[in-house]
Amino acid sequence: MPTISRFLGIIIAMYWNDHSPPHFHAKYGEYKITVDIKTGVVEGKFPKRALRHVLEWYELHKDELLENWDLCKQQEMPKPIEPLE
Repeated sequence: MPTISRFLGIIIAMYWNDHSPPHFHAKYGEYKITVDIKTGVVEGKFPKRALRHVLEWYELHKDELLENWDLCKQQEMPKPIEPLE
């Protein structure tokens, strides 16, 4: 599972050949979520503050996330994405 970004203790990753719809995974301690890149729908549980950070980051990087999704589908290494500052 390639890590594409890390910030504030949150790890953002994508899997190669993962199922549709396009999404990314976020982990914070023992919490895990997936976020649909096209809709922003979140599955899983995350602390509220960490979830706000992930969703803010997601809004800033939707196009890059979709590009990385396509790379992962081709089993290519996704590009790193700037962390939330």
